Amino acid sequence: MSLLPLDEAIARVVDNITPLGVEMVPLAQTSGRILALDLSANITQPPFAASSMDGYAVRAEDVASVPATLTQIGEAPAGSAFSGHLGKDQTVRIFTGGVVPQGADCVVIQENTTSSGNTITVLKSADVGNAIRPLGFDFKTGDILLEEGCNIGQVQIALAAAMNHAELPVRKKPKVAIIATGDELVAAGQTPSPHQIISSNGPGLVAAVEAFGAYAIDLGIVRDTQASLINALSKADGADLLITLGGASVGDHDIVQEVLKHQGVEIDFWRIAMRPGKPLMFGQRGSMRVLGLPGNPVSAMVCTQIFVKPVIDAYLGRDHRQKPFTIELGCDLPANDLRQEFMRASLDQRDARPPIATPFRKQDSSLLSRLAKADCLVIRPAHAPAAKKGDLAQALPLFC
Repeated sequence: MSLLPLDEAIARVVDNITPLGVEMVPLAQTSGRILALDLSANITQPPFAASSMDGYAVRAEDVASVPATLTQIGEAPAGSAFSGHLGKDQTVRIFTGGVVPQGADCVVIQENTTSSGNTITVLKSADVGNAIRPLGFDFKTGDILLEEGCNIGQVQIALAAAMNHAELPVRKKPKVAIIATGDELVAAGQTPSPHQIISSNGPGLVAAVEAFGAYAIDLGIVRDTQASLINALSKADGADLLITLGGASVGDHDIVQEVLKHQGVEIDFWRIAMRPGKPLMFGQRGSMRVLGLPGNPVSAMVCTQIFVKPVIDAYLGRDHRQKPFTIELGCDLPANDLRQEFMRASLDQRDARPPIATPFRKQDSSLLSRLAKADCLVIRPAHAPAAKKGDLAQALPLFC
């Protein structure tokens, strides 16, 4: 069986995914979510002309010539207002955020004045509008300030609060069910037998799925029997994406494909021209997509970046395309074969030039400790010729 080109494999996996629906979520719980609709301001900000400094509200013409002596007739602290009208040679003590009183057209900052009782001496003149934030200086009612599809972080939450929104319309999170398969696996914290290993892919994938913006449904470790796998699959009903880890090849002990087919999953492909990650499987059962990731830990994590993230992005209405950046190779590389390769590499940032990416000498798909030290994945296209140190190439950031 020939290997499916990577770009075609990714296109098949995300083809016809429709972004999930909209739900209203309390503002404080929207960090990391995706805004589903344009958001317009419910109020004008500031809702009045406000002082930007502590000082004195005055008429600019009264302080055009200094020193100028004025009479203080009141105060305008933040949260309240002076109710009168400011006339010739009068001033109102004002504080940051206070409402500029009627008749005033500028604020003299406190440092440019002296006071003696209600007599205020202005030592430096001020122009019209000085230290005043006018009505609607930031935004006005109806202004669209946050656009559909934006990632919601602390700044967006603060802005939405200022716009007077107590809850936001966000994309529903896709549900991702995760099954780790293999008699050789035990959970972290347990003592493996001489023929077993600790399951690392499951916890890593759960963390990645949640970081990408989805709900992870961890169905644990499933033994290599049809009954246990069928039982686990029954718990994945309702998931948008099912991910199995290991057992997706066609060896004597690899039963995942067989059971999935028996349970109604239509397999699209299971071998791709990618390193690491050749034995990757994709299929569908109704609206649920199924990805079978390789069992080797580095293969599983790289495939998570290349396949799982685009699927989640598509469900969330985000651009699912990977965004490579330009790097300079830090070492020579041999010619590549028919499989597009993603080489784990360290990154040396430099000012005003592409960073230097140096692939690790050992690229074995079992070396999870090397992946933890990697800063990026250097992309080697299929059939790429040999490359020299200093040549430009493309790389992907890891897990972002």
